[in-house]
Amino acid sequence: MARMERADEEELGRALRTAQDGDEASFRMLYRDVQPRLIRFAGALVGADAEDVTSEAWLQISRDLPSFRGDLDGFRGWTATITRHRALDHLRRRSRRPVGDLPVEELTTMAADGDTETDALDGIATQDALRLIAELPSDQAEAVLLRVVVGLDAKSAGKVLGKRSGAVRTASYRGLRRLADLLSPSHETASPTAPRRAGDALPRVPGDKSGGTGAEGVA
Repeated sequence: MARMERADEEELGRALRTAQDGDEASFRMLYRDVQPRLIRFAGALVGADAEDVTSEAWLQISRDLPSFRGDLDGFRGWTATITRHRALDHLRRRSRRPVGDLPVEELTTMAADGDTETDALDGIATQDALRLIAELPSDQAEAVLLRVVVGLDAKSAGKVLGKRSGAVRTASYRGLRRLADLLSPSHETASPTAPRRAGDALPRVPGDKSGGTGAEGVA
């Protein structure tokens, strides 16, 4: 299984290079890999307007792709940075609505049918758990989303957020610990509607990697 995943990553890495040379099939492959991650990330920031935000992001991604410099992880971080910028622009254009007040179903149904990236959410891919993530302090929520949903390591996530990797690790750790507390059996006893059953596990964040991946070239 791990060997197959590595092969998939290698194939996507090759697709990145050929997409930069204008190959449309390779671009579609990258889109299928990244879009489900971005739609959930944007959904946590702007709710029901996530599709509009990611559409704007892809206009910039497709325009600037030939000048991108970096590997596959860097590409994912770069697209997340662009999406975050477009989401913040979107929020500035309209009065901000707290994410926690939006129907959480909007966050859980945005990805396309057959979205294999949903598996990355693991034990927190439930309506109630996503609501809890949205209620975390913003720095913790973004760190958890970038590391667990988008799949970035701490260094790449830090470049997206403009923070040091250590600060992202801390925010992600605190966010996951807070979720663990809220989803614990003791909390379930205190609150019969708590989403977690005893024995459920929170997802692990991606292992940090050495090397210079990141979000180079974002305007």
